[in-house]
Amino acid sequence: MRTAPLLALVTAAVLAAAGCSSSSKNDNSKDDGTSRSTVPHTLQLPKLTGQKLKVTAVWTGVEQQNFTKVLDEFHQRTGADVSFVPSGDDMASFVGSKIAGGDPPDVAMLQQPGVLREFAQKGWLKPLSAGTAAELNKNFAKGWQDLGSARGKQYGVYFKASNKSLVWYNARIFAAAGAKEPGTWAEFLRTAQAVADYGVSPVSVGGADGWTLTDWFENVYLSQAGREKYDALTTHKIKWTDPSVKDALTTLGQLFGKKELLAGGNEGALQTQFPTSVTQVFADGDKAKAAMVYEGDFAAANVTAAKAAIGTDAKVFPFPAVGAEPPVVTGGDVGVALKDGQAAQALLTFLASPDAAAVWAHQGGFVSANKNLDLSVYPDDVQRSIAKALVGAGDNFRFDMSDQAPAAFGGKPGQGEWKDLQDFLKNPSDVAGIQQRLEDDAAKAFKS
Repeated sequence: MRTAPLLALVTAAVLAAAGCSSSSKNDNSKDDGTSRSTVPHTLQLPKLTGQKLKVTAVWTGVEQQNFTKVLDEFHQRTGADVSFVPSGDDMASFVGSKIAGGDPPDVAMLQQPGVLREFAQKGWLKPLSAGTAAELNKNFAKGWQDLGSARGKQYGVYFKASNKSLVWYNARIFAAAGAKEPGTWAEFLRTAQAVADYGVSPVSVGGADGWTLTDWFENVYLSQAGREKYDALTTHKIKWTDPSVKDALTTLGQLFGKKELLAGGNEGALQTQFPTSVTQVFADGDKAKAAMVYEGDFAAANVTAAKAAIGTDAKVFPFPAVGAEPPVVTGGDVGVALKDGQAAQALLTFLASPDAAAVWAHQGGFVSANKNLDLSVYPDDVQRSIAKALVGAGDNFRFDMSDQAPAAFGGKPGQGEWKDLQDFLKNPSDVAGIQQRLEDDAAKAFKS
């Protein structure tokens, strides 16, 4: 999984689309806002009337609402009764407790390949049926198939993908402050300072959700240390006490260490959850609480919730280059079956199809790696261009580092990397101390 072609595609696509206004939606729509003409029917699903399915995911708010529309479409086609069960941020503990109690959900949407591998090793996952695997193979590049496999078997369908190397900004505040889109880390810091001097907090950070901080680190590290080091740190082949980690934390500390650059300062950032970190950048237009927020394309749903128009009120630029090239980090949510049965496999087959992807894509805040999804279903040119770049990259991408780690290190609130980087946000001057804590926690999780 390599980044260079994706880098060129994403950078060109985002810059080309950032100034484009939202395109109009199709008027032929359902009550829930989904255009009937945008939902294709490319596959035949079995009739499952009377069967019940439980599906769990971490999604809340707008994301949960949009995924529920996908499940509603599946119900309309099959007759199966599908209920959504929120897992909370700690998916591994939630599923583990349900399995211990003898009542696991039928399907889980996992955010970490590391968790998928752990579940497979424990024997909790059911391999994809031949029909589901065929649908997956038809619509997804090998790189995404590989991420959903473990121990030589195919278990997962990457339904929702993301480009996690974007910075969203309030165009009105930028214009008023005379700020320009930065291309490098040094320019980014200067832009932030210019916005602060104008009188608005430059950067909104959702530090209450530790995963956002891992994303900040990964983008800085990938750009500064390079791909080989990124791969080595991902698999703990080098230690977190490595000088390259020191360099990345020191660089990140140039932002986190100046509380006037953070909305609410460091303490305020630590109390801000991800959805709020986005909405406070765009709610109230030029009276918003902050000017910029870093996060993936999925932030579009929260931008829309703040009643900001993507492409006009809200624009994006690629995460600035710290080293020679800007970073491109991807993420995604993979559907897996925890129970045997026709209904669970039918849902995974549906999630592997362009049909399911079109339902959410039309709502915004969603990108699919499904190469057979018609890009016209996306609601605006910005999201359409980001999706085109992701699909066009094929197998050539770098996946989120923390999502590939054992859950105990990279995927649990209040512990491991999430907690350690929250401590770093609280005290950005303690680089050596944070490095040692990261290494201690990684060593335990990787059992090395």
